Amino acid sequence: MGLKINRPRRGSMGVYPRKRASDIVPRIRTWPDPNLGKPTLLGFAAYKVGMLHLLMTEDRQTSPLYGKEVAKAATVLEAPPLRVIAARLYTLDPATGYRRALGEVWAPEVPKYVLRAVKTLPEKFDLEAQLKRIEAVKGLAVDVRALVATQPHLAGIGKKTPEVLEIPIGGVPSVEDRLKFALDILGKEVKASDVFAEGQLVDISAITKGKGWQGVVKRFGVTILPRWHKHRKGHRRTGTIGPQRPALMFTQPRAGQMGFHQRTEYNKRVLKIGEGGDINPKGGWPHYGLVKSAYIILSGSVPGPQKRLVVLRFPVRPPPKAVAAKPNLVWLSIQQT
Repeated sequence: MGLKINRPRRGSMGVYPRKRASDIVPRIRTWPDPNLGKPTLLGFAAYKVGMLHLLMTEDRQTSPLYGKEVAKAATVLEAPPLRVIAARLYTLDPATGYRRALGEVWAPEVPKYVLRAVKTLPEKFDLEAQLKRIEAVKGLAVDVRALVATQPHLAGIGKKTPEVLEIPIGGVPSVEDRLKFALDILGKEVKASDVFAEGQLVDISAITKGKGWQGVVKRFGVTILPRWHKHRKGHRRTGTIGPQRPALMFTQPRAGQMGFHQRTEYNKRVLKIGEGGDINPKGGWPHYGLVKSAYIILSGSVPGPQKRLVVLRFPVRPPPKAVAAKPNLVWLSIQQT
């Protein structure tokens, strides 16, 4: 047996820098635009409720358990309708090649709860004047996006201040059709069932649980050193941090912030979209309460603690043989047997 002279590095470099997220609302940099034949929002926002397990009929033909009942872990999200408060047009800046805002149209009356999040808005806007300005510049537009506000007062989350985020409108290639759709839903509510369907895959982004300042063992999985020697100043530390001149390598495991990072998980299947409080267990959900509005059940787990905002979008890299049919849920763990 030869001498082991190397080992795998500690921690992934793909998630650097490991610092706290700047906002509780996830920042989505890529919005896949499927060709659906009709305009639609390309994402939705919901709140994490908790996890359960369920029995469902396995409908993947590649699985050896095809046609049989299987147990799966799932996450419940409460998804009250989103209120569309504005529509915004973007063009391409010829100097930089990046998108630049052309103009926007706000709903004639902004709900008062939105003013909790954006305190500088007036309560009323001149819709006709805004439409005239948009009509003059819409020929230069390449993208249409909707400004939406969550409605946590309709959920069991126990808060009143909404989150305001920007979601693109897609589904059709025509900017004219996207703008018309944006003006049609301006000031109205959009439900989760208007955007996603049961059985399809989605990507989810959220801010993970914050764990504060942690050492290298918990943060990077560094090996705990032997404890029986007295010539060492610590055990839960790196043996060496490398040369200090010209500088320490930033890839060296160091103690620091762990958690409260933005993370994205791919291809979570929508198992069910329901209305009402039929998802509530007896006594309510731990650390959350009662689900009072629409809900979404996703396969697998979701980053973040209870009540954390989760943003869903269409999948950016779906598998080639994904099952899109509506799943057959046999039993949920909140149901009495």
